[in-house]
Amino acid sequence: MKRTRNSRGFTLVEILIVVIILGILAAIVIPQFTNASNDARNNSVASTLQTLRGQIELFKIQHADTPPAQTALSVVLTGKTNPTDTTQTAATGTLGPYVQSFPVNPVNGFSTVVNAAGTAAGWVYSVSGNQYTISATNTTGTGTLTY
Repeated sequence: MKRTRNSRGFTLVEILIVVIILGILAAIVIPQFTNASNDARNNSVASTLQTLRGQIELFKIQHADTPPAQTALSVVLTGKTNPTDTTQTAATGTLGPYVQSFPVNPVNGFSTVVNAAGTAAGWVYSVSGNQYTISATNTTGTGTLTY
């Protein structure tokens, strides 16, 4: 068959050039999506920590500047307490609940509260007198994420 001068279609070289350009664009764009999901996860942790700190501060105000007990944080914030009791585990009292359910750490999926970073812990909470710190554990449980 004879090919005429004004035949339609793309040559192999033209198609290869387009495929290479698309590959370069994909190599530039795909890492941006990976960074965006990590940023979203970190922002979610920061927002959750801000909410928890706000609720702990409200608890402190209502309990004579005393933060929740270290061993019962998730129970105390989701239940009701009396103004003089910061360790009450029964859902009786006049104050609270401060959160509907204790939040899950968006980074590792755990909602448990411990006093030192661990592999199955979502949050690290420690109390010293009327001061407290709360942070999130990372995906491996070896460190904390504090915002």
